[in-house]
Amino acid sequence: MILSGGTVVTMDADYRVLRDGAIAIVEHKIAAVDTREAVLAEYHSDTLVNCEGQYILPGLINAHTHVPMTLLRGLADDLRLDVWLMGYIMPVEREFVREDFCRLGTTLACAEMIRGGVTSFADMYYFEAEIAEATAQAGLRALLCESILKFPAPDAETYEDSLAYTRDFIEKWREHPLITPTVAPHAPYSNTEETLKRCRDLALAYNLPIMIHIAETRREVDDNLAEYGKTVVPWVKDIGLLDVNRVIAAHCVHIDEHEMRIMHKYNVSVAHCPSANLKLSSGIAPVAQMLAMGINVAIGTDGPASNNDLDMFEEMRLAALLAKVTPPDPTAVPARTALQMATRNGARALRLEQVTGSLEVGKFADVIVVDANPAHNAPHFDVNEDAVYSQLVYATKSADVRHTICHGRWLMRDRELLTIDEARVLHEAQVVAQEVGAFLKAREQNPLSKLIAVSLGVERAESFEVQVKAVIDRADIVEVLLNHEAVEVARTVHYKQYDTYFLFANESYGRVRYREDYRLDAKDDVAQVRTRLTYTSMDKERTFSDMILLSRSRFIAPATQPLRFYREYFQPASERILEKERRRWRILYKGVLFFVNLDRLLKPAMSDLYIELKARTWSLSDAEIKASYIREMLEILGVDRTKAVTQDYLEFAEA
Repeated sequence: MILSGGTVVTMDADYRVLRDGAIAIVEHKIAAVDTREAVLAEYHSDTLVNCEGQYILPGLINAHTHVPMTLLRGLADDLRLDVWLMGYIMPVEREFVREDFCRLGTTLACAEMIRGGVTSFADMYYFEAEIAEATAQAGLRALLCESILKFPAPDAETYEDSLAYTRDFIEKWREHPLITPTVAPHAPYSNTEETLKRCRDLALAYNLPIMIHIAETRREVDDNLAEYGKTVVPWVKDIGLLDVNRVIAAHCVHIDEHEMRIMHKYNVSVAHCPSANLKLSSGIAPVAQMLAMGINVAIGTDGPASNNDLDMFEEMRLAALLAKVTPPDPTAVPARTALQMATRNGARALRLEQVTGSLEVGKFADVIVVDANPAHNAPHFDVNEDAVYSQLVYATKSADVRHTICHGRWLMRDRELLTIDEARVLHEAQVVAQEVGAFLKAREQNPLSKLIAVSLGVERAESFEVQVKAVIDRADIVEVLLNHEAVEVARTVHYKQYDTYFLFANESYGRVRYREDYRLDAKDDVAQVRTRLTYTSMDKERTFSDMILLSRSRFIAPATQPLRFYREYFQPASERILEKERRRWRILYKGVLFFVNLDRLLKPAMSDLYIELKARTWSLSDAEIKASYIREMLEILGVDRTKAVTQDYLEFAEA
C-alpha cells in the first residue's frame, strides 16, 4: 500500500519532516519514505491512500499499562493509592479476574488504543497468555509482562506458581512476530529479595527485559529506607535486578540524582505515567532531569482504572506541560521531545528500537494517519520548523486518528475498526461491570466483609470472651487477688492504649476498632508499639449472673495500614476516641488462664478506676466454668456486684 500526500513526521534520527510526503509499505515493512513524487515514481499499488491534509507518523507506543483493567474503569476514583489499590482494586481482582476477564478487558483496551493511534504497548497483569491471544487477534504489537507477587495472585497461589506460568508463557510466545513475553515483579514492596532474584534469573535465561514499578510514592521510598537502609533504586541494584538487559521502571516519581546515575549506568528505561501520578496524587516525576542525564524516558498511560483511559495524545501533552512546572522552565521537554518519548523512546524501552518507533525503510509498518485540520488544530504556521510537533502534541486529540496500521495490517481505516467487534465487546464489558457493581454494593453494606477483603495474607481470628468490669476504690485492691494462694502470676505489662472506633449509621453493621498499644517499660518509656483491628457486633452473646458477659469479637488481626487508611476505606458515619492507661496481669487461677486489667480512662477523662477480669473461651460449658471462677475472684477482691459495669468502656464513657 502507499500512503501519499500527507505531512510525514518520520521521528528518525534526523527528525525528517516531509511536507508532501509518502510511504510505501510492502508486506509487513516500510519500503520507502520520501516525497510523494519520489515514492510514486518508484512504487505502484492498488491501495493508494490519499493523505492530503493529514499527518503520517509512527504508531504511538504505550510503555506501561494494565490493559484488562479497562473493565475496572471508574470503579473507585478520587482515593489515595493505598486505599484505591488494597481496599478496592485487589479485592475485586481476587473475585473476578480470570482468563475470560483478561481476554475481554484486553480486547476492549485494544479497541481504545487502535482508535487512539497506539500500535505497541507494554503490559503488566495476570493471565498474560490470555492477553497475548487477544492482542495478537486485534493485531497490535506488545511486550507482555506476567506479574509476580510475594502473596497469592488471581492466577497463582504462590510466586513459584507464577514463575512456572511465566516460563510456559515465554516458551509458547517468544517466537511470535507481534508478542514479546516476559516477567514483571510487580514492585520491590510487593516482592522479596528472593522473588526479585528469581525474576531476574528467568529474564536473563531468555535474554528478555523486565518491567517493575519503582518509587511511585513517597511512602514506598520511606518504607524501603526503614526496612533496608536504602532508597529503592540502590537496593534493587545491589540485589542484581538491574543486571537484566533491559529494565523498564514504571513511574520513578521519587528518585534523586544518585539514583538517576545508577539508572543511566544500567540502561534502565523509565515509563512516565503523568495522568495516573496526578490522579492518585503520587507526584510529578523529574522527567526533564532524567532526560538531561541521558536516561531513556518513555510514556505510558498506566492502567485504565487509575488514569482512566489509554489516550497517549493526552499523556504526551501532560508530559510536556508538567515538566515545565517542576522546576519552572517553559523550555523543558519541548513538543518534539514529548513525541519522541511516545515513539522512539517507547520502542527503545520495549527493546524494539530496531523494528519500530520511527518511519524508516526496513522497519515494520506501524503507522498512523492523523487529521491535521480539525477546528481545534487550525490554522497552521510554518514560521518554526518544529511547529508540526507543537500541533501534534499540544492540539491533536486521539479522536483525530483516521487510520491505524500495525505490522502492515489495517487495524482501523477511516475510523472503522477492522479487527474487533466493538459493539459486542462494549456489551460484554457492561455485563461484567454490573456483576462487579453488585459485588461491591453488597460488600459496602457489610463492614466485616470489607475488613476481611482488605486483610488478605493477615492472620486473623475470632474470639469469645467471658468478662466482667467493675468500679473499684483503690488500685492496691488488686494485690489481694494477685497474692491469693489460688493465683499464680505469669506476666505483668503496663500499657497506654489509644482506641479509635468506627461507627456506622446502621448499628446492626457492628463497629470496627483500631487500637494502638504502647507498652511501657519500668521508666514508663515506650518499649513497643502494636496496632490491631477488631470487629464486634453491638449485642452480647450471653450474660451470667446479670453481670458477667459472654462477648464475641468476630475479627481480630494486626493492623497493617495506618489509621488514615482505615478511616478513608470504611468512611464511617462517626468516630469515637477512647484512651486509657492499663496495667495487665496474666494469671492462672486454679490452673486456668485469666487476664486481670486495671484501667483508668484518660479520654474522656474519668476519675474512677476499673478492674476487668476476662478469659477466652471456646464453648458454653467452658464459659460457665470460667464465669463461676470470675465470681469467686470478685469475692476475693471484695467487689460488690452492684459495682459491676455491663457496658463497654466506650458506651458508659459516652453516657
